[in-house]
Amino acid sequence: MMDSGRFSHGVLSHIRVLFAILYLGLLSVAALSAVNVGDDIYNRLGKLSGVTKVDSLESVAYRHKYLVSLKQPLDLHHPEAGYFEQRIIVAHVGEDRPTVLVTEGYDADYALNANYKEELSLLLQANLIFVEHRFFGESMPESCDWSYLTVENSTNDLHRICRLFGEIYVGKWISTGISKGGQETIFYRTFYPDDVDVSVPYVAPLNRALEDGRHEPFIAGKVSTRRNRKEVKDAQLELLKRKDNLMGPFEDYCKKRGYIFRIPLREVYDYCVLEYAFAFWQWKMSMSGIPLKTDSDETWFEHLLSISEPAYFSVQSPYLAFNVQAAKEIGYYGYDIRPFRKYLDIETADDYLRRVMLPAELSELKFDSSLYERVVDFLKKSDFKMICIYGEYDPWTASGLTWLKNKRQIHVYVLPEGNHSTRIASFDKFTQNEIKNILSAWLDE
Repeated sequence: MMDSGRFSHGVLSHIRVLFAILYLGLLSVAALSAVNVGDDIYNRLGKLSGVTKVDSLESVAYRHKYLVSLKQPLDLHHPEAGYFEQRIIVAHVGEDRPTVLVTEGYDADYALNANYKEELSLLLQANLIFVEHRFFGESMPESCDWSYLTVENSTNDLHRICRLFGEIYVGKWISTGISKGGQETIFYRTFYPDDVDVSVPYVAPLNRALEDGRHEPFIAGKVSTRRNRKEVKDAQLELLKRKDNLMGPFEDYCKKRGYIFRIPLREVYDYCVLEYAFAFWQWKMSMSGIPLKTDSDETWFEHLLSISEPAYFSVQSPYLAFNVQAAKEIGYYGYDIRPFRKYLDIETADDYLRRVMLPAELSELKFDSSLYERVVDFLKKSDFKMICIYGEYDPWTASGLTWLKNKRQIHVYVLPEGNHSTRIASFDKFTQNEIKNILSAWLDE
């Protein structure tokens, strides 16, 4: 009589071998398919008009990721002005999938990282096109003529990219950006309302002047609790009272790092303390991290540097292009010096961005409010598909789009106690699902 146990074991062994061969074959086919897709999209990107270079990038989040250089005109209205190379990062999922266009407000360095993940592209299983802003990072013209750094020109960059890459990506398009990039998302929709299907600006201000005027009262009387606001202001006062003691370490710190300033060092210290409150609430720092009045000068000095770094006001600041844009048309915030006047070396903080953060040859730039007026008029008259994300404690929310009411398709979400790092994933599960459902419904239309 045959040993049924041995027979069964032998048959199962053969079956396992067959399944293993089949599984390995499927893996090989999948791997080959992935390679073919990668080669195909690499070649197609390289053939787009104006593309001068395509390089493959490593990524843990995206199977196919590329760095693309695109030749762009410096001036929308004057092609004879010349061109510059704009840096674009592309993560490919599929030609028929939605495409997320990141309207970055600064440089693209962080998106080159292999660990970089963009929230909406992963949430929607979408392609990603990440655009470095002109005059930032590697997207800097050879001749730095600041007259070409305008919102009209930067949104035209995005328009040309949308049209060009739309030859490959035929699904719905979603534009998104964070902070200044969120501003760019709003500007882009204003200048080219039909380019994308959905806009999702994160923590995006819309400033009405070089010193907008809404941020100071927000910090003084609206953010957090009265007790917490007082504790932050008291910390600023304590830092100013200790200025004579801390100027030595402050000077040594700046000298060691080679910082150069356009104003005396004692005034730089004043601006660091004035900036402290904005930075504290922007990132919602821990109240428990504020030193006690009995703590040492060293402890207070280290605390100031952890919140408000003097490099921000230095000649070497990497934000010159931003400062130029703020002075010309996108605006900024001011400082209320009244509670601190008796301890300050500066007599006024008015017009500080031009005096402190711009070189002499640019200090006469005049703010033009026509961009703000154009955007506000557009938003009041429009009701396009847009989701705005804000944090309650973030001072930038003071000049955000929270005033937009009674719109059917424009949704504004403010995270309770949220800061400048607020994202969709920051909200409770119910709200996250609500936002996801809105986006899915729009993309399915």
